[in-house]
Amino acid sequence: MNKIRYMIVDDQQIIREGLGGMLSREKDLEMVGSAQNGAEAVEKAISLNPDIILMDLRMPEMDGVEAIRRIRKACPHTKCIILTVYNNDENIFEGIRAGAKAYIMKDISQEELVQVIRSVYEGKAYLQPELTSKLLEKLTDLPELAPTATTRLSERELDILKQMAAGKSNKEIAGSLFISEHTVKTHIANIFGKLEVNNRAEAITRAIQKGIITV
Repeated sequence: MNKIRYMIVDDQQIIREGLGGMLSREKDLEMVGSAQNGAEAVEKAISLNPDIILMDLRMPEMDGVEAIRRIRKACPHTKCIILTVYNNDENIFEGIRAGAKAYIMKDISQEELVQVIRSVYEGKAYLQPELTSKLLEKLTDLPELAPTATTRLSERELDILKQMAAGKSNKEIAGSLFISEHTVKTHIANIFGKLEVNNRAEAITRAIQKGIITV
């Protein structure tokens, strides 16, 4: 079995040791290192080349967002998961823009954390459902995509994407736009296809990373 090699980055030793001990029970996960700040995380990521990094946001010397940016350039294979206590819209947006593949809170259950790690390892993105509505507070007008972008969403698709980010269901979106749920589903399928994603969380994450949704 190929194990998922992961690293924990947090300025609190008790968090690093606690997470490591908890995840050590999973046979498909292998902890290869830890770091207590962003600068150390970048150095160890380069030397250890982990598959996954569990990254705290606020740390001395270098914060998690800057560390993620540098790790993305130096270690494109490594995927970062933000694991934090900060759930405000600014942190969520900045983390995703930096290149994090998932944004989760530290009160997440062990079972869900393991599922997120496996999912991100497989190339998927994840944003806890209760955090998606936070993004709405930072959304402004949806700009037209840059000429070099390969993805172009229609005006209706952009409207639906914005409401998806607000956490609305297909039924609620249909009611607000005066269209059928079937039509909403069709538009969402088109959005997924154009953004090359498989679910709502991935669509929102990809849209932010591509600049389709900005602050």
